Amino acid sequence: MIYQCEETTKVQDLFKNQQSTMITSCIQKMMGKIYVDDLEHPTSAVALLGDFFFVTGKVNEEMMALIQQDFIIIIPCELEWETYIEKNYQKNIKKITRYAIKKEKDIFDIKKLEEIISHLPSCYQLKLIDESIYHYCQEHSWCCDFVSQYKDYQTYHELGIGVVILKDNQPISGASAYSRYQEGIEIEIDTLKEYRRQGLALICAAKLILECLKRHLYPSWDAHNQASVQLSQKLGYHFDHKYVAYEFYK
Repeated sequence: MIYQCEETTKVQDLFKNQQSTMITSCIQKMMGKIYVDDLEHPTSAVALLGDFFFVTGKVNEEMMALIQQDFIIIIPCELEWETYIEKNYQKNIKKITRYAIKKEKDIFDIKKLEEIISHLPSCYQLKLIDESIYHYCQEHSWCCDFVSQYKDYQTYHELGIGVVILKDNQPISGASAYSRYQEGIEIEIDTLKEYRRQGLALICAAKLILECLKRHLYPSWDAHNQASVQLSQKLGYHFDHKYVAYEFYK
């Protein structure tokens, strides 16, 4: 049997070597859910938040039944889980490498971030995500994950934070809190395809970091690819390590 865990402190030891703030969000019960094989003495657990599925502890095939959506990113916390997934789900997975970025306080150069923002061309406008932009993001696939983990605008206003670049009053690039934990956010960034490679994502990220610092929130960054790693380094972050993940398709 698999159970939803409300006393999430019981899984802290199972996830103790993991750095993802999305796991932290689940344990803090800010967002997402924790599932376990035993409510009192769990030996296997899943942290599920949006499109991310973190599995830890002993391999338990029942945990995989928790995957309901057509696409999810599975992050195994132990080698045993990697072996099990590759053996049993060959037709459903694509093995990928993701890149953990160090979580370091007081590394950001505010003047440098402000200088990055100052390079925004005058034909564009930089704006915090308000209610109208929130609803725009809900309706457009390229930016829906800026707000997808918040059930309504009020929740986003209370927990989230984000910025977009507008052209002709329409968002073309942005950076937002994919998820929230008590001490900070996990950053989500994207740009419309036709506006990429113009430095717009860099400007959005710099603005979001500054807004986080004003609110005493840490802007956590986890990179999907090398381009994301390079972008983070321009903002003051430092690379930590590679790790294995699986894109899972039903």
